[in-house]
Amino acid sequence: MSVVEDVRTVIQDFLAPALRELKARVDALEKRMDERFKHVDERFDLAERTAQARHDQIMNAIQHLTDYTTLAQRVARLESRESAH
Repeated sequence: MSVVEDVRTVIQDFLAPALRELKARVDALEKRMDERFKHVDERFDLAERTAQARHDQIMNAIQHLTDYTTLAQRVARLESRESAH
């Protein structure tokens, strides 16, 4: 046997199976990480939607308070005019 054939045999007998095993492990790890990142993305999207909904609720409440304050001021002016007459 030549040196080239000996090296080829060693690679086929020992390195190739180890490389296939490592590839399978890396593939499995990538799959697990993809699933985890998918769940993290879903949680982030849910948190973002929740935050936006709460922001909208707060902005609506502020608008209602502003409307009420403006209305209260208008009523107070009308009452002061009425009492002046």
